[in-house]
Amino acid sequence: MHESVKTFVPELVEFFDKLKPSDLNRLSDFYTSDAFFKDPFNEVSGTSAIKVIFQHMFDTLELPQFVVTTKLFDADQAFITWDFLFALKSSPGNVFTVKGSSHLLFDADLTGSIKIKYHRDYWDPAEDIYEKIPGLGVLIRWIKSKASATQK
Repeated sequence: MHESVKTFVPELVEFFDKLKPSDLNRLSDFYTSDAFFKDPFNEVSGTSAIKVIFQHMFDTLELPQFVVTTKLFDADQAFITWDFLFALKSSPGNVFTVKGSSHLLFDADLTGSIKIKYHRDYWDPAEDIYEKIPGLGVLIRWIKSKASATQK
């Protein structure tokens, strides 16, 4: 299966780098029908449920964009790091960046095409989102300073 993965991963990276709302109908080109997806806020199975998550992203954020920074892969899995850039619809000029990674497991469908069967995103909502909320950010930073091995 590894030869197919060598062509699939670059196509997948390009898909996410250029992702726009009209591309969501192509998720089944990249995910198995029963694919599992998990991130800090969601845990779903199936391409229609995964589509809802990405549609929600486009509905609630201004200009969301993934920039893939690293990709490592072997015969049946990949690990991808990325920057997710976005602005809030309430303040479109203020761009935020979330640094994260995805662990992907692949499977071949009945035609032999490689698709994602497991997609797990790892990123820190406390650091990347909660710390930037007035009031809550102060509390999160205080808790982190108390839990840190090196007191500042």
